[in-house]
Amino acid sequence: MNELRVLIAPNAFKNSLDAEGVARAIRDGLESSRLPCICTCFPIGDGGDGTGDLIIRKCGGSLVTADVHDPLGRRISASFGLIDASDTDMSEVTAGKTGAGRTAVIEMANASGLRLLKPTELAPLRAHSLGTGEQIRLALDQGVTRIIIGMGGSATVDGGTGILRALGIRFLDKKGEELLSLPEDLVRLETIDVSGLDDRVFRVEIIVLCDVDNLLLGERGAAAVFGPQKGATREAVIKLEASLQQLAAVTLRQTGKDISGIQYGGTAGGAAAGLYAFLNARLVNGIDYYLQLTGFDKALEQADLVITGEGSIDAQTLQGKGPFGVAYKAKAKGLPVLAVAGKVPLIRDRGLQQYFDVLLPIGHEPSDLAAALRSATYNIVRTSREIGNLLAIGRGTFI
Repeated sequence: MNELRVLIAPNAFKNSLDAEGVARAIRDGLESSRLPCICTCFPIGDGGDGTGDLIIRKCGGSLVTADVHDPLGRRISASFGLIDASDTDMSEVTAGKTGAGRTAVIEMANASGLRLLKPTELAPLRAHSLGTGEQIRLALDQGVTRIIIGMGGSATVDGGTGILRALGIRFLDKKGEELLSLPEDLVRLETIDVSGLDDRVFRVEIIVLCDVDNLLLGERGAAAVFGPQKGATREAVIKLEASLQQLAAVTLRQTGKDISGIQYGGTAGGAAAGLYAFLNARLVNGIDYYLQLTGFDKALEQADLVITGEGSIDAQTLQGKGPFGVAYKAKAKGLPVLAVAGKVPLIRDRGLQQYFDVLLPIGHEPSDLAAALRSATYNIVRTSREIGNLLAIGRGTFI
């Protein structure tokens, strides 16, 4: 019997394993089972933390490292990537048909991420995205024609004002004085001065990879949903919401763009909305763009089975998360899809069943979250080994 060709395309297990680590663990489990198989690892990113790094490696890019400011204004060394990408046709990216370094790939978390701060340092009323803006400016210095930004894992809820400040925009109060403590002081915003904006931004295409579809404001907005994840108290969430409301009001008055209602606008604490309004950034579904950019359809052509996964898979996964993007494409080609996760719904979900033929949790005994995170690699390997053995039985190769 021919070996089963398995395409392994998981997302990261947040706070535990990156996507590459998850893919290796699934492969190791399958290869230690009794299933004759050929495993191909294709780790994925949907705009969350790590997506940019995956793109750079997948596309054979180079790194540019320079000093920038972290979310609290301290100098740090951070990198972004340059890849070989066409201005007009992403299918050429992996075909080597274009000049090197035409596209910059920026991971927002590298300069403005939660992982740069200690738990005691979280300060969403003061944390800013200036460092990411500095990286955009450095990318412009490289002569790029496209900038791709993965916005996951940011420590900020500043509406992208830090990025915009780095590129020359000034945020002024009623007296015409510049507001420097952002986003907290945005409640006093009266005017957005764009006269100093680096006009090179309008000669490049800026693409923001979004892993959530939240709006900027409201119960599902940047402050309410992501503020607490970044250390905001209830009082701080109220202040952040007021700041973003004022930013949206002034932006609408000056540009005619209503950033409060755009899909994906709440990504990275509203940074997506700010870049949309002032840099003409294109906000896209992160997993769809990633899979197209990295040639996932071609990899599917060589597969008999697709295995994906993520830390948690539930109904929200169907709103554009990584495993859904993988499953959607696999199902379009008639392939079976199996998913593993740290957490799955207790009650079977009809929506998930349409895309995931098998959905398995990796846990093997009751444990708290900290223990589950520590055991993730072992549990993924063990679960994948058992998957392999079950498949071997079904194929009549279990001997």
